Amino acid sequence: MSQPLHHLYLIDGSGFIFRAFHALPPMVRSDGTPVNAVFGFITMLMKLLEDTEVGHLAVVFDSARRNYRHDIYPDYKAHRPEVPEELIPQFSLIRAACKAFNVCAVEAEGFEADDLIATYADQAVQKGAKVTVVSSDKDLMQLVNSHIDMLDPLKNKIISSKEVIEKFGVPPQQVVDVQALAGDSSDNVPGVPGIGIKTAAQLIQEFGNLETLLDNLDKIPQLKRREALQTNTHQARLSYQLVSLCRQAPLPLALEYFERKPPERQDLVSFLTEQNFRSILSRISKLKTLDGFSVSSPSSTSNEGSKSEYELVQTREALQKWIEEAHYAGIVAFDTETTSLDALNAELVGVSLCINPGKACYVPLAHKAALPQTLFETTPTPFTTDLHQIPFQEAIDLLKPLLRDPAVLKVGHNIKYDALVLLKYGIQITPLDDTIVMSYSLDGTRHGHGMDELASLHLEHETIKYADVTGVGRKKITFDDVPLEQARDYAAEDAEITLKLYHLFKPRLLAEHTTTIYESFDRALIPVLIDMESTGIAVDAQVLRNLSRDFTKRLAALEDDVYKLAGKSFNIGSPKQLGEVLFQDLGFETGKKGKSGAFSTGVDILEDLAAQGHGFPEKILEWRQLSKLKNTYTDALIEQIDHRTGRVHTTYSSTITSTGRLASSRPNLQNIPIRSEEGRKIRAAFVAKPGYKLLSLDYSQIELRLLAHMAKISTLQDAFRAGHDIHAATAAEVFGLSLNQVESEHRRRAKAINFGIIYGISAFGLARQLKISQGEASQFIKIYNERYPGIQAFMETQKEKARQQGFVETLFGRKCYIFGINDRNPALRGAAERQAINAPLQGTAADIIKKAMITLYDIVKEKKLQSKILLQVHDELIIECPEEEIEPVKQLASREMSRAAHLNIPLIIDSGVGENWDKTD
Repeated sequence: MSQPLHHLYLIDGSGFIFRAFHALPPMVRSDGTPVNAVFGFITMLMKLLEDTEVGHLAVVFDSARRNYRHDIYPDYKAHRPEVPEELIPQFSLIRAACKAFNVCAVEAEGFEADDLIATYADQAVQKGAKVTVVSSDKDLMQLVNSHIDMLDPLKNKIISSKEVIEKFGVPPQQVVDVQALAGDSSDNVPGVPGIGIKTAAQLIQEFGNLETLLDNLDKIPQLKRREALQTNTHQARLSYQLVSLCRQAPLPLALEYFERKPPERQDLVSFLTEQNFRSILSRISKLKTLDGFSVSSPSSTSNEGSKSEYELVQTREALQKWIEEAHYAGIVAFDTETTSLDALNAELVGVSLCINPGKACYVPLAHKAALPQTLFETTPTPFTTDLHQIPFQEAIDLLKPLLRDPAVLKVGHNIKYDALVLLKYGIQITPLDDTIVMSYSLDGTRHGHGMDELASLHLEHETIKYADVTGVGRKKITFDDVPLEQARDYAAEDAEITLKLYHLFKPRLLAEHTTTIYESFDRALIPVLIDMESTGIAVDAQVLRNLSRDFTKRLAALEDDVYKLAGKSFNIGSPKQLGEVLFQDLGFETGKKGKSGAFSTGVDILEDLAAQGHGFPEKILEWRQLSKLKNTYTDALIEQIDHRTGRVHTTYSSTITSTGRLASSRPNLQNIPIRSEEGRKIRAAFVAKPGYKLLSLDYSQIELRLLAHMAKISTLQDAFRAGHDIHAATAAEVFGLSLNQVESEHRRRAKAINFGIIYGISAFGLARQLKISQGEASQFIKIYNERYPGIQAFMETQKEKARQQGFVETLFGRKCYIFGINDRNPALRGAAERQAINAPLQGTAADIIKKAMITLYDIVKEKKLQSKILLQVHDELIIECPEEEIEPVKQLASREMSRAAHLNIPLIIDSGVGENWDKTD
């Protein structure tokens, strides 16, 4: 029975993580994964559970470094140091720790943890509950009142209004006003120059709040202070927006989900054992809040009814029977079990099949030995030690005709992975359906699309977890060591859930008019991505090594120059030491110290100093850029070259972006810098194999063309049809010139407006980009909208659609969900409005290039050409062509790309050919 909500604890998860990481020395588990932050996080969590009577509890995390505040102020937190490399793999482990302890962990894309904490706290108070925020972060002190306090977890000290007044000089309700004036160097909140916490507190004590102060500046007797406030009024209001916590953030879970419940033993022991946390394992039995936790895992009870139908297939005859039934049914859901998440390097361990819901099987192909299960039970649970399996190649030969039979539909969940695994065994799956892609085509980013989440959401079923079968009570093992009965239940369930989801999603596609999106775009793209990922792109490691050596030499030379200018050696990568050199040793002005007492040395500060003609900050900026290129690209890419192929094989995801764009990872080849000379040199390391060339085809200004078409802007359409330089044409319209009067500065400004309009740029953003006054930028935008009146109407239409239905659509009908469009917070609402404007354009562009890729892939295959699509970088395709196929493929690809959508203006394709990626530009 649920207990009423009396006292809610909200843990600042990010604060816990960084405190734990910096408080503990390095620790690694047996496989070399760093775990010191995980250990510290768990220790702090357990102490909280031991020391308090927790009824409702949640850990709140930041979802990413970018959030809606970056749309208000792009330089928000700009000079935060990069997350330590050894901390990055621990983020996911800490979230897994929350799950193991049965503690809710929440986050929301586009919002900081502080915003969620504020929203949840207000909701709980409205329900009559007391709230304790477990954190010492000053930004959360604005929440403190008679119902909400804070708990510093390290000092074990309650922070109430008294402590807030001691810190800020004002009560909690005025903290935001003080922070807006004083700024915050750690978050790069500008504040008002020359106003610190003490002065800000005095001003707010006198005037009550920021707006009253700004309305009465003439009453401030100190001339310097008054002038600073008059000059920086906008900056103060901007800072107020940045430091104010959002209290209407989208909440991933309702408060009732936070009820504290004991963990499942199997989950907890499995996790702690995997991390090698023996000392914590020995403590959990003594922790009173964990007493009496369940002996069995949720999966063992929730799946009991279906397990009886799961068959372990160990003979040729049994497998043949399943294959015959699949042929008769004309459909089979299947899943592969492997030794690795890296499809191209994974070894096949087994295959599961499901023909009818409630009946599924597992075919073990490469299992080893059964192992004891638990750490706690004196008598291990018995498992079959008979590892009789059909000979591997014999089973492959039996399965191959089924998986290749065009009359039998194969259904998978993320079937691209299974297809890549099976390719190395000579099996090409066709035809196919994919439930993860179906779910994305139907629901976009309204929720995640993992099997566990979909099974819970649509089938009210808790699946067997992978950790339950690979890490219970022992060192984590790979799937080939899993006892056969456990392997059977886990794998067969995957196939069964996949088939159930298929039968649920297929009619929804038709009923919700999403069949075209799925069939013509998302499903049709799967074979293209399989081919691209398996092919990869050749990389000349020697070019990268040479670049890395060159970067090393240049970094050393830059360091020498910096030391000479500074008059001493110091750690350039240390913001603290750099700040001391800049603002103490060299005497630069505008130095501002943060809470730690160190000077701020963010990019914005260095760029401002460099713009004033100072050589020292310019050298620092150059050093930082070169160092990042070396660490992120020239060094890292060498490690990502597949030793068997000599090529880099990126992974494309088609189910995670809000607009339908593809995302590239491991490595991200869509994010290689191209604007700098060094970035182009990195692209030059991507080469064609001998006898081949790389062909690049890129849509020219596609989003501007889509804007002209979708907003029905006749003037822009005419310019595109006439083949005019669109930025020069815009400059002529906005500045009232003829085309031959347009100069480079006019064109530069018009270009910024053109591309800014696509992303809903504000006058503030345009002013910052063009380094002009906000008034001048506002006038540019006003004239632009007057000359192209359809654009404003288009923008308002998209915003209204998002408000009414929660999504906007591409030209092809893909739904792009917009969150926060009706939020009371103007900053959040503004960010959502900008997304509503851009999403139809970016999403349509993504659909267009997908359509072109699908058509081109099919034609190349039909014509038996040797050319291969290797990469898609948003609006650009990279194709590897034999030299004799370059011209025909160039013409073919240009033709198909240009007619992938029927617009009332032409789609223009820019192309280039070279022996490496850089040479194609």
